Amino acid sequence: MSRPLLSPRRLLRWCAFAALAWLVLTELVVLVLRFVPPPTSAVMVERRVGALVRGEHGFQLHQHWVPWRAVSPWVPLAMVAGEDQKFPYHHGFDFDSIHAAVDAADDGHRLRGASTISQQTAKNLFLWNGRSFLRKGLEAYFTVLLELNWPKQRILEVYLNIAELGDGVYGVGAASERYFHTSPANLNAAQAARLAAVLPSPRRLHAERPSAYVLRRADWIERQMRQLGGPGYIEGHAPRVMPGSRQGDTRRKVAR
Repeated sequence: MSRPLLSPRRLLRWCAFAALAWLVLTELVVLVLRFVPPPTSAVMVERRVGALVRGEHGFQLHQHWVPWRAVSPWVPLAMVAGEDQKFPYHHGFDFDSIHAAVDAADDGHRLRGASTISQQTAKNLFLWNGRSFLRKGLEAYFTVLLELNWPKQRILEVYLNIAELGDGVYGVGAASERYFHTSPANLNAAQAARLAAVLPSPRRLHAERPSAYVLRRADWIERQMRQLGGPGYIEGHAPRVMPGSRQGDTRRKVAR
């Protein structure tokens, strides 16, 4: 009788080796990206490939890296106000929002998203769009890696540079120049709120030609920004000079 090509013990050994290699590789990648701007992201690659497959020959992707110090402090505040107000405090997951979303679904309402900015950064940077259990599991894994290895400011900085803010427009650098004809350092509170307002559906909603819904949502985000106390909510110290603002010191200590 011929001997099996791969015994159960050898198979187990190979599986353990593959798992260890995966853990080491992903940890190294996350550590490197703490200090190096990501050259692209998984969702950008997915969008490029999708355009090629569908024959969108005129498609162009717009994105360039903007460091944290070159972004108006209104922008990260607007993103947090609109997407994840507990961002400075949680460790990657907002369990209250998750429970609320599940309860709403149980009551017959459409399942709404409960992803934090950390989860969105993990998904946009490393994974693909979709709702499979595999992708959600990997999203949770990479979210934990980001929270363990990156400070909150770095997570938000990467998010601001890879979030989709229009069809083929990624990051606040490209979006501010395309929609407002200015640099991200010069965005005021209203412009930042309008960018954040399109995040639920950036290919359908437009910051440049906002619908009534976008304007209402942007107005709500601006009110939330004021209620949170201004950019000090994000930074934990006195805010920088803010374009279009007369707001005073709004310092508030948060986790970094």
